Amino acid sequence: MNPNTRGTEVTVPHLAESLVSATIGKWLKQPGDYIEEYEAICELITEKVTTEMPSPISGRLTQILVADGETAAVGEAICLIEEPIGQQSGQAASNPAQPAAVSTNGDKQASESGDENMRSRYSPSVLKLAGEHGIRLEDIRGTGLGGRITRKDVEGYAASKPASAGISAANQPIRSGTAKESDAEDANNARIRRDHVRTTGIHLSDNPTLPKIEVEEQIAETGNEYMIDVTPIRNMIASRTRQSVSEIPHAWTMIEVDVTNLVQLRNKVKDEFRKQEGINLTYLSFLLKAVVSALKDFPIMNSVWAVDKIIVKRDINITLLVGTEDFVVNPVIKKADQKNIAGLAREIDELSRKARAGKLTLSDMQGGTFTVNNTGAFGSILSYPIINYPQAAIVTFESIVKKPVVIQDMIAVRSMVNLCLSLDHRILDGVICGRFLQRIKENLEAYNQDTKLY
Repeated sequence: MNPNTRGTEVTVPHLAESLVSATIGKWLKQPGDYIEEYEAICELITEKVTTEMPSPISGRLTQILVADGETAAVGEAICLIEEPIGQQSGQAASNPAQPAAVSTNGDKQASESGDENMRSRYSPSVLKLAGEHGIRLEDIRGTGLGGRITRKDVEGYAASKPASAGISAANQPIRSGTAKESDAEDANNARIRRDHVRTTGIHLSDNPTLPKIEVEEQIAETGNEYMIDVTPIRNMIASRTRQSVSEIPHAWTMIEVDVTNLVQLRNKVKDEFRKQEGINLTYLSFLLKAVVSALKDFPIMNSVWAVDKIIVKRDINITLLVGTEDFVVNPVIKKADQKNIAGLAREIDELSRKARAGKLTLSDMQGGTFTVNNTGAFGSILSYPIINYPQAAIVTFESIVKKPVVIQDMIAVRSMVNLCLSLDHRILDGVICGRFLQRIKENLEAYNQDTKLY
């Protein structure tokens, strides 16, 4: 290390009271890069949220101590940053792009040499994608295991090098029209696909998001297998769900609800509500109001197991499960019992937008006491949800389906929906859960044309 500089350890910050560790999702900077204070250096993944970690100081990143996918405890050093001092500090600050001598250069070269076997191994999908974009794979820095180049690396390089990443026009595939026209057409097609609204089903307002999983095909002669890397977030989801299933004795029950009046009510007010509020009025907001009212009547449902005690929560904080392209997150509506239907609709819209944009904070995802999931958005009519540990229960709202129903010995076509409840049998029994579902059913079926949103 240069004698005129000093190395400073950058540690995992104390993000929240209940968090004791975090996983490095991805390093955004590499050894040798100059970093300004507060500039993001890596992605930190916790049990609650994924967030970019800002650098506490300015300087040059000299060493990464915790690699991608590895976990570090709060307060543990994850990298070293070399802070310039004196005259060198002024020079570095005035010209941060100028390369500086780093004592770990020899180690870096040795590491790159050791990783060369993996860096030069390209999967068929990577080769195909590089060929489509006319990209030389030797120009890309791989972020996969051992420096291996992934599809995500190629896509990121293509997006950042729109002008220089292409090959000569002679080697380009022939396309009709000018390049600008083709690019505009591709952009327009992408926009149409993105903005397409699904119309099947009574209550679906948009297409369910599909998982975007990084796939690396196995390089083998047989070619009949491929591998999917387990991301840190997927590994964390696996850990939490395994903990829930192994520690909580799950039981399950279901009830059928006639929501014909609710469908008519929503159809009546949704257009005016959208004009007034600028957001969609979903069935989920009506369901949350019905669930919150039932939780007031059966507070034991709003509890957690504490070995020798059962802790009943006074606040009713509803956890929502929101699916993004890569995973499921669980934002929380705080004090949901103090909000009307319109207020719940605004909360649902805001949290869903933040979740899909990756803008959720730790505060948005803490304090949940009871979970509600809208599985009907995917066309599901029956599901067996895993309890959101350490809560006592979770309820799912399935797809609304028109069915022939017998009413007073006459057959009528009604809009019906299933409510599915998973419960912690250490805390709850069938009797109390049956009554709880019946109360939700009564609340949902009580909606009519005169129901107030505010």
